[in-house]
Amino acid sequence: MALPAITITVDQYKGAGEVSPYPVEQFSKVCLAQGDSWFSIGAFPPPLTTNLLFSLKLSRSCVIINCASPGNVLSHMADTTRSRTFLQLLNGAQAMAFDAIFLSGGGNDLVDAAQSTDPSPSRRLLRTKAEWGPSVAAGMRYISDAGWAVFEAHIDAVLGELIKARDKPASKNRNVPLILHTYDRPSPRDCGAGMGCGPWMSKALQAFDIPQADWDAVAGELFTRLRDLLMAMSAKYPHVHLVDTQGTLVPAGNTQTAPTADWQNEIHPTRAGYRQLSAKWATVLDAVI
Repeated sequence: MALPAITITVDQYKGAGEVSPYPVEQFSKVCLAQGDSWFSIGAFPPPLTTNLLFSLKLSRSCVIINCASPGNVLSHMADTTRSRTFLQLLNGAQAMAFDAIFLSGGGNDLVDAAQSTDPSPSRRLLRTKAEWGPSVAAGMRYISDAGWAVFEAHIDAVLGELIKARDKPASKNRNVPLILHTYDRPSPRDCGAGMGCGPWMSKALQAFDIPQADWDAVAGELFTRLRDLLMAMSAKYPHVHLVDTQGTLVPAGNTQTAPTADWQNEIHPTRAGYRQLSAKWATVLDAVI
């Protein structure tokens, strides 16, 4: 029988004031999570959606100590000034031995990079109109090869720092399985998360005058490249596993401005969407941990 995984905050885990620490020892598996909005909040108000961890059901009882926050990018996750608590739990004075580390990262990095309008092609992912190539492969036509090379190097370097942090000689979590995931392909559209957050991809494509007819091709190319990059990283680094969820959700249409069955907004799934993704996670986690 599948059991719902329990997700708790760091404050719940530690306990504060008269509140006792969460009894994590009662669970078969204890995991640590770090990441972006797919592990935290994807819309305002938060009850509009959920996240990938809240829908997770496993064959054994599991509690997840969650350090994720919306808008988080990989560089922040390895930054001791921004993610001190996560690193303390991983290998610091507050560390405990975890059964796995879950990491939701790369998606926000990609969306942020796509929004860059820096004059240098190596510092943005999209080409200016003057740089567009022949209209042979629409998605590739608009992407800066120099910018993508820099993006790949960035993801590799930051993930490498996280692996080093996990595998410090005295770390209680040396060689513990690290679980990454791919992102399903969003459809760029005018559908934000509320409170002025988003949309993200559609604004970026509009800023570069990319025709709406090619928006899905560009997003598809970028997120397929990210999938390939994360697959390469899982093969390169030891004890890293990848949950490939790309192609699970039904895409929204470019002209749809409201939630669809699988997408709450431009880049975040609905509750039903997350349940589908969590089922893919459960298959991998039950095998790995």
